[in-house]
Amino acid sequence: MFQQTPPSDAAAPALGGNANAMAMQQMGFHDLLHNFDFLGWIVFVVLVAMSFSSWYFIIANAIRNSMVRGRADGVINGFWSNNSTQDAIRELEAQPKGEPFSKIALDAASAVAHHQQASAGGGRLAESLSRSEFIDRALRQAVARESLRLEGGMTLLATVGSSAPFIGLLGTVWGIYHALIRIAASGNASMEAVAGPVGEALIMTAFGLFTAIPAVLAYNFFTRSNRLTYARFDEFAHDLHDFFATGARVEGVAPTQK
Repeated sequence: MFQQTPPSDAAAPALGGNANAMAMQQMGFHDLLHNFDFLGWIVFVVLVAMSFSSWYFIIANAIRNSMVRGRADGVINGFWSNNSTQDAIRELEAQPKGEPFSKIALDAASAVAHHQQASAGGGRLAESLSRSEFIDRALRQAVARESLRLEGGMTLLATVGSSAPFIGLLGTVWGIYHALIRIAASGNASMEAVAGPVGEALIMTAFGLFTAIPAVLAYNFFTRSNRLTYARFDEFAHDLHDFFATGARVEGVAPTQK
């Protein structure tokens, strides 16, 4: 009978390397889902919801802003180039519901008509507010309303950009805590004991950053884009006020750079 030869010391590192390689395979996303506990699932679901909601508003705001800026010149130039105010108003009414410049001009025209009716009827409105003041009030409200519509989703993007890294960090801390628990339970700090929890911690950190970075970049981009649109709102509103209050547009004002 031959005696079985015990493994040599040279074979031990190879066995250890194979064990480490098997342990490293436990650090994937598939194993992460199987190792989640209650808190891990909460963190994961919150980050997924944040990511989907932020991307929804990123796409929606990008489409809306491109449409607003693409139609702005046509709406503004079409209004001023029309010889008849009534024809210009009818063209504004034909604009899409979400087009802001036409809604600002329509509010100004509606304010003029309302003030004229009040003046003809001898109401107190004409006595308390002049034509210019009433138009200015209507334009301010219209600009504020349309500006607020452009802000849709901006609060969520700011919230996701600022909080998602810390939510991912919570998953990281919880994964490291699980790694320490396994070390204490097994009595050793081998790669096999800690690979799964450490992999969970690293993936949650990356997921938090993946959720936050697009939201931060989009928030900064839309803030800049909205600021330019607000400037065009103010410019158009001032021209509308001069036109409806005095009957003529004040010329010689340089257009706002896009």
